[in-house]
Amino acid sequence: MNGLRAIIVCLVIACTVAMPPAAAVTPSWSALPVPAAAGPVTVSDVAARGPDEVWATGYQHAPDGPRPVLYRWNGTEWSRDTTFPGAGEAGRLGKVQFVGNEMWIFHQRGGAGEILRRSAGQWSAVPLPQTLWTYQDFTAVPGAAWVVGEDDTGLKVLHYDGSGWTAQSAPDGVLFLMGITARTATDAWAWADTGTGTTVLRWDGTVWRDAQVPLPPDSNVHTILLDPSGRITIGGSRYTDGVARTYLMTRNGPTWRTTYPPLGGAHTGGMVRGPDGALWLPVRSDRAFQSKYARVDGSRTTFSYGPKRTNAIDVKPRAMARAGLSLMSFGTVELYGSQPQPMSERLGG
Repeated sequence: MNGLRAIIVCLVIACTVAMPPAAAVTPSWSALPVPAAAGPVTVSDVAARGPDEVWATGYQHAPDGPRPVLYRWNGTEWSRDTTFPGAGEAGRLGKVQFVGNEMWIFHQRGGAGEILRRSAGQWSAVPLPQTLWTYQDFTAVPGAAWVVGEDDTGLKVLHYDGSGWTAQSAPDGVLFLMGITARTATDAWAWADTGTGTTVLRWDGTVWRDAQVPLPPDSNVHTILLDPSGRITIGGSRYTDGVARTYLMTRNGPTWRTTYPPLGGAHTGGMVRGPDGALWLPVRSDRAFQSKYARVDGSRTTFSYGPKRTNAIDVKPRAMARAGLSLMSFGTVELYGSQPQPMSERLGG
């Protein structure tokens, strides 16, 4: 009898171990309604301060030119914000970032550039010292902001220190800055086009220098993620025989490590680090009625799909952000017989 009891106890323990806990069940993506715009929309960026404050930027295509669009998630729903300066004028909104207690957005308004700042519910604008032909990218941290682009004299790196603007010089041989990001006022990174290919630059508080990153041959850079821990992740594509292959480079210490996850030629510009510590990015979907996302955790890559959308012929999440314990994506959906409109999806929450 004691032997039979021991066998039963062992079977119960084995079944308990084999059953995954409820908390381990992978959450699914859900659709979040977004108010429609008057015309087709292009999404620029999305950023989150937490689960109850997320902002998404872009512009709608009007007959007389682009019009800026701004959406806010309050933890319950998305709503359109039209209270910022120049909301009813021609222009477009670009990257959005949180700087301390403020929210900053790059705004191209009537050809000129400015930074919109929102603090305690009030808007203000910081105009750029000059108008550029092209505004390529923008980044901001406490005590500093950068705008990169071009004018009729060539490359421009405009630096804001909280009180005024100065023009910074790029290293010799840099033809064009394609993107910029920063961890602090004295630690900024940029990716540039040079006569010999793509190069990564670093600002140390005094000067921009070549960061000596061993990028793969014949490659470009889409994004650089700077974790507070000091870890750096670079995402880009390498071209081999005319075919793009996505790569990721990570430095968590003195050594760079390069991997080639099974992502095809996916653009990593929308890549973020999720609340689970893995890298997440939207990828081209093989289903017209569903979005698709990739999760890269070390050597393992898995994929998940967004919710099915009736009559959808193109679902394109463009930007992602970590919002507390959930992931938020923002992009566009095109239904049969209509034009691209904003859409949002959430994982977890």
